Amino acid sequence: MEMIKVRDLAFEYIRRNEEGNVESISRAINGVNLDVKKGDFIAIIGANGSGKSTLAKHINAILYPTEGTVWVNGLNTSKEENLWEIRRTAGMVFQNPDNQIIATVVEEDVGFGPENLGVPTEEIWQRVEDSLKAVGMLEYRTQSPNKLSGGQKQRVAIAGIMAMKPECIVLDEPTAMLDPSGRREVISTIHWLNKHENITVILITHHMDEVINADKVFVMEDGMIVMQGTPREIFSRIPEIKKYRLDVPQVTELAYELKKTGLDIPDGILSVDELVQALEKLKNS
Repeated sequence: MEMIKVRDLAFEYIRRNEEGNVESISRAINGVNLDVKKGDFIAIIGANGSGKSTLAKHINAILYPTEGTVWVNGLNTSKEENLWEIRRTAGMVFQNPDNQIIATVVEEDVGFGPENLGVPTEEIWQRVEDSLKAVGMLEYRTQSPNKLSGGQKQRVAIAGIMAMKPECIVLDEPTAMLDPSGRREVISTIHWLNKHENITVILITHHMDEVINADKVFVMEDGMIVMQGTPREIFSRIPEIKKYRLDVPQVTELAYELKKTGLDIPDGILSVDELVQALEKLKNS
């Protein structure tokens, strides 16, 4: 069954002056169609202003369509009576974890969401423990979030969403403010939740190396989906993806340049191991 279904989605930002009159209208999303099945891990990439974050906010019903329809687990996001269930089903993690962490103790912050859902106290604490354990932060449960690193804070933010028992997590550039170590922590956590908890993941990112293990990648430009396919399919089309102001993983770029020199290397190399194997095969042929 589809977790997310988007049909002919369009969204316009309307700018008004002090008198309330419309000054300008800009279309941030223009005719997007998207299907995400339960348990999928998909990545959405695009240059700044491509519309990827605007699309993410529709999945969590932070924004409503100007045209078209978005369904989350069969619920129409435009219907106000569905709002609470949609946000419980599709949790959202933003760029800056400080914007999502509100309590002074880690375990209290993680328990805040389920408490608002009216979950019984005993179950709240069990959810807190399970969620912190899932993101590898259980030993920090009594600490102040202010003492944590950026990567640790982001994992606490993910645990806070996890404690609400979502079926889907939408992550809007969750590693944008993190150092490489923090990025690895968060991406590893997300993949673990997808594989072991069967949580549907929608990752919005501008780090190309974070999408190589996704089930499918969607490329956005000017509010439209302009490319889609597996990571290997997408990164086999380097000239096209660069046309949309995007880079490719460094090892993919290296393999591409080596191939241009005449070496018989497959398209869409995604890891150092793959490149080494390709070169060894050439050496032994």
